[in-house]
Amino acid sequence: MMRNFFSDLHFENKDFTQEPFMKAEYENCTFRNCSFEYTDLSGCHFSNCEFSGCNLSMAKLASTAFRKVEFRECKMFGMPFNDCHEFGLSFSFDGCLLNNSVFYKTSLKKTMFRNCRLTETDFSEADLSNAIFTNCDLSGAVFERTHLEKVDFRTSFNYSINPSLNKLRKAKFSLSEVHGLLTYLDIEIDKNS
Repeated sequence: MMRNFFSDLHFENKDFTQEPFMKAEYENCTFRNCSFEYTDLSGCHFSNCEFSGCNLSMAKLASTAFRKVEFRECKMFGMPFNDCHEFGLSFSFDGCLLNNSVFYKTSLKKTMFRNCRLTETDFSEADLSNAIFTNCDLSGAVFERTHLEKVDFRTSFNYSINPSLNKLRKAKFSLSEVHGLLTYLDIEIDKNS
């Protein structure tokens, strides 16, 4: 079956909740201020693309391929990234709202999360080796049997990570937020001393 292919195109102010989104391969394309809310992106391939100021909340991602994709200032509530095509999966997030998104068992090695809100995001059994969380709010984010080796959490906050359930070797934390590693020990920490 011949697949549609688009390269070097710029999509701006498109509302794909009102007009159909073409299932295709997109390479070197930019999407600015577009709405993909509840849109079925299943089977689409995005390579070297940028999404800026877009709403992708609750989009369907069955076998969607993201290869070297940048998300900037996007609203991405409830995104099931665990449904994406695994081969070559690579993306970065800057200033995005990823609340309630799911990265269950997803390989996120070296992924950059910058200035993101990740409230109640599920990272269970994901591989986040060498990922960087810069100034991210991780309130209620779930880390269970998650590979967190060499992850940099130094400028992020509100995380709660059980060291006995996760691989944390050489992960980096700030002293001011290290209590997020101790909450599971049922001990009291005096922040005034």
